[in-house]
Amino acid sequence: MQSAIDNTLDIEQIRRDFPVLDQQVNGRPLVYFDNAATNQKPIPVINALTRYYEGYNANIHRGIHHLAEQATAAFEASRRAIQEFLNAKHWEEIIFTYGTTDGINLVAQTYGRRYLKEGDEIIISGMEHHSNIVPWQMLCEERGCVLKVIPVDDNGELILEEYEKLLSEKTKFVSVVHVSNSLGTINPVKTIIDKAHAVGAVVLIDGAQASSHLELDVQALDTDFYVFSAHKLYGPTGMGVLYGKKALLDAMPPYRGGGEMIKEVTFEKTTYNEIPYKFEAGTPNIADVVAVKTALEYMAGLGKENIAAHENDLLQYATEQLSELDGLRIIGQAKNKIGVVSWVMDGIHHQDTGVILDQQGIAVRTGHHCCQPLMQRFGIAGTTRASFAVYNTKDEVDRLVQGLRRVQKMML
Repeated sequence: MQSAIDNTLDIEQIRRDFPVLDQQVNGRPLVYFDNAATNQKPIPVINALTRYYEGYNANIHRGIHHLAEQATAAFEASRRAIQEFLNAKHWEEIIFTYGTTDGINLVAQTYGRRYLKEGDEIIISGMEHHSNIVPWQMLCEERGCVLKVIPVDDNGELILEEYEKLLSEKTKFVSVVHVSNSLGTINPVKTIIDKAHAVGAVVLIDGAQASSHLELDVQALDTDFYVFSAHKLYGPTGMGVLYGKKALLDAMPPYRGGGEMIKEVTFEKTTYNEIPYKFEAGTPNIADVVAVKTALEYMAGLGKENIAAHENDLLQYATEQLSELDGLRIIGQAKNKIGVVSWVMDGIHHQDTGVILDQQGIAVRTGHHCCQPLMQRFGIAGTTRASFAVYNTKDEVDRLVQGLRRVQKMML
């Protein structure tokens, strides 16, 4: 089954951009299907990290020497690139964090602690990653807020009619994942945002999985906050982004205290810096911030629509092939999905599946995927998950199917 998108993207050439793929695991060529956890890094991104450390490693914003000025310029160029990537109105609305989790915690601990009070209601969904559950539970325990959950149907889609019933004048905050990391479901976040705003609630969208798969426009979405991580869009680990509307960020207190986030310090009083620097205390992850610009340029060079079409083609092919295996049940059959497929197999534990596949050089993710409440919703302990990136191929999907046949032969 040949993909039409192969005429647009030269997948074999793209694979040569990712050195980690050129290796054997347990005597077999590596098949890397754990992209929802983190995807691999192309040579241009690796080179950007090397250039920084070899050529202009210096602390930023504080020095007047050449290296410091060069590092500062590269650091701030990434901020402007991310502003364009998200179509944010102001560059000051881009806050560098250490990842999606850090961004959610920042909002919960600053906006949440200042503006939410006892009896206020926070709405999340039943398919959230733990990083978009636990910070709100902690805030509810501290402030006396009430946490409510949008239920998930049997196809792995949010039940919007139930969401509408949860909304009221008590709803002050809504925090929902854009794309499910465990099911691949693309949620109707524009509708969710509009309905929340209609009752005066503020909205955060977790874009960890959406950032490398979907076109993003925070102004069109009208979301108040948006968070994502660089390592899931072919960039480095340990670096993330919080977008927030300027008026909200201006009104929020600092998250951490230290250098850079201050204007003036005396022992009697400290005055805080302007945004975005108010939220960027201490020496940041400079090299990885610099390199994320290169990752965005790499994706733009391939074309995000082309990447999405290729991954969707793989998803359809994998869904068809996996569905032919007796005793295999796909969890999550949403109409709108990214390239993620999760399944369970009769009589076989997901961890055994992962171990046997690894013996064949095939890397998948097994377990609850940091979504234990969602697994409980489906009455399972966990799944095996394959998630696709631009460098994956149908031949690799065929190897996965062959590997699963071997799993069944060994375990049943």
